[in-house]
Amino acid sequence: MKTTQAKLKTTKKREDILRILQEAGKPLSAEEIYEKRTVEMNISTVYRALHLLVDHGVLEKTVYQDGKAYFGIPRQKHSHHLICTRCHAQVDIDICPLKGLEQDLQKATGFTITGHSLEFSGICPACAGGEKTEEKE
Repeated sequence: MKTTQAKLKTTKKREDILRILQEAGKPLSAEEIYEKRTVEMNISTVYRALHLLVDHGVLEKTVYQDGKAYFGIPRQKHSHHLICTRCHAQVDIDICPLKGLEQDLQKATGFTITGHSLEFSGICPACAGGEKTEEKE
């Protein structure tokens, strides 16, 4: 979704943030976005823009096991993923192992479930093969 579809004013700063995330192809932290910016802005502006874009459905926010918030372009289809705890690479899982559980929960609680998320974290093959020295010890 673009800022115009979300009825937000299109600004150079917001467009730069969206470009960075599109090119990255994976969620990034605010600090990573700040480091890659091509438009002059301070880190607080990056945070404000990210939260506004999340509030309007332009971006998704996920907090990983490292406690940091990561921002990314919303996926078009329902998906689950594996996330590397070192490089933050994501691999989509094509099956949904929660469909049966979701139906059981709806029956048991009367709750109408409108969505869910499932993430597995671990170390990707690239990071496992070339262990990063700062995380050893």
